[in-house]
Amino acid sequence: MRCVHQTRLRQATARRGLRLRAALAVLAFLPSCSTVTKVTDSVLGSGGPAAGQPGYVAGFLGGVTADEPRAVLAGREVLSSGGSAADAAVAVGLTLAVTLPSRAGLGGGGACLALSTNVKGPAGGVPEAIMFTPLAPAQRGSNADRPAAVPMLARGLYLLHARYGVQPFESLVSSAEQMARFGTPVSRALVKDLALVAGPLLADPGSRAVFSENGVPLQEGQILRQPDLGATLAQIRVAGVGDLYQGGLARRIETASALAGGPIAQSDLRGALPKLAAPLVASYRVDKVAFLPPPADGGLAADAAFAVLAANPNDLGAALARSLAVAERYRAGGITPEAVLAARDLPPPDSTVFPASTSFATLDRNGNAVVCALTMDNLFGTGRILPGLGFLAAASPDSVPPPLLAAGLVWNANIVAFRAEAGGSGQSGAALAVAAGLINALRSNQPMPVPVPEPGRANVIACSRYLPGETTECNWANDPREYGLALGAN
Repeated sequence: MRCVHQTRLRQATARRGLRLRAALAVLAFLPSCSTVTKVTDSVLGSGGPAAGQPGYVAGFLGGVTADEPRAVLAGREVLSSGGSAADAAVAVGLTLAVTLPSRAGLGGGGACLALSTNVKGPAGGVPEAIMFTPLAPAQRGSNADRPAAVPMLARGLYLLHARYGVQPFESLVSSAEQMARFGTPVSRALVKDLALVAGPLLADPGSRAVFSENGVPLQEGQILRQPDLGATLAQIRVAGVGDLYQGGLARRIETASALAGGPIAQSDLRGALPKLAAPLVASYRVDKVAFLPPPADGGLAADAAFAVLAANPNDLGAALARSLAVAERYRAGGITPEAVLAARDLPPPDSTVFPASTSFATLDRNGNAVVCALTMDNLFGTGRILPGLGFLAAASPDSVPPPLLAAGLVWNANIVAFRAEAGGSGQSGAALAVAAGLINALRSNQPMPVPVPEPGRANVIACSRYLPGETTECNWANDPREYGLALGAN
C-alpha cells in the first residue's frame, strides 16, 4: 500500500508540473506584463482581488491629478479596480462635488475632453468634447435675487460614462455618497476658498450649517458632513441620474430653488441636455492638440495662447494677451471660432473678472484619457444650499460672466496614442495655464517642469513615449502652489 501511495503522489506531482509548465508556456507568448499577471492569476489561482475591487490591476495603473486630494484617491481606486479613465473621471467629479463644493457640485457643470485609443470605440480614436456647461433657466423668476443655473454635472458625467465607461455608473457614485453622508476631513483647498467668502456664504442658514461650526468657518481637518447631499447622491445611485431631471428629485429642485431665490423649473431640468462636440484641433510637430470648443471658450483662448507659445515658448505675456483678446472678441458675438483664431490686430482685452473653476485629468493603463474643467460659475455658486437636497445652486450665466473653462489633450493620430493633457484654472490665467502646461510637457518630456504663469493653475499628465507604449515614461503633476494631489502607479 505504501508503494501505491508513493506512486500516486509522484503521478500527481508530475501532473501539477505539467500544468505549471503549460501555463508558463502560454504566458511566454503574451504581449504585456499586466496581461501576464491576469492570466497567471486565472491559471494558477492567486486568489487576488476580483475585477471591480481595488488592487485588481497590478503594475501600471495610469494616473490621476486634481485640485483636491480625496478626489484623486477616489479616481486612483477606480483605476486600481480595473476602471477606465472615464470611470475614474466620474468618481473624481462626483467626489469634488463633496470635497470641493466651492468649485464643483451637482448644481454646476463643466466640460471634458476624452480620448479612447480603441479605434473601434467612440469617436474612432480621436478626442471628443463632452459639453455640460451651466445653463440659465428659460425664465428668471420675479423673486430671483440670486439667479441659479440649471444643474448639469450629473448628466454631463453620465454622458461621459455612457460613451467611455466600463464599470457600473452606480458603483462610481458610492464613494462620494459615503463621504457626504458620514463626513470627510476638510481639505486645505476648501479652507482656502472658505476664507475668501466666509462672510456672505455663512449668511445663508443652510450653508452656515454645513460649512461652519457654531458660526466659525470649518478649519482643515475638521469633519465636513453633508447628510442631505449624501441622500441625494443615494437617490441618484438607486433611481438613476434621470431622477434629478425628470423624477422626484426634479420636483424637489423646483420647490427648493424657489426658496433659495433662484427658481429652476422642471421644464428647465428636462431640457438640460449635455452635448457631444468636435474639439478645436491644432498641430504641433507630429502630434495633434485638441482644445475644448465653445461654449467652453477657455479652450478657444488656450488654442490661441498655444499658437503663440509654439512659435516662441518664452513669450508668455503675448500668449496671455492673445488668449484674453480672442475670448473677449468671441464673446462679443458675430464671429466663428475659426475666424477669431485667424484674426489679427484684435483690440486689447479689458479687465473682465472671470469666475472660479477647477480642473482634473485621468489616464488609464490602455492610454485612454480624460481632462475636465468644472465650475459653479462663482466661488460657492449662489452661496445658497437647496433646502433638503444638500447641494449649492450654481450662479446663472445670465447673472455672471462665464468662466474660462480650459482643457487640452495631445495625441498622435497616426499611431492613435496619448501624449499629454492639461486642465487649467485660475480665472483669467486658466487658458494660458493649459497652453503653457502642454508646451512645457511636450518640450521637456515632464508633466510640469516649471509652474505655469500666475494666476493660472494646472493639472498635467504626460507620456513622453506615448501610450499605449512605454508605461515607465508616463508621469503626472498637480500645481505645486495649490493643495491638490497627483497619483498613479508605474
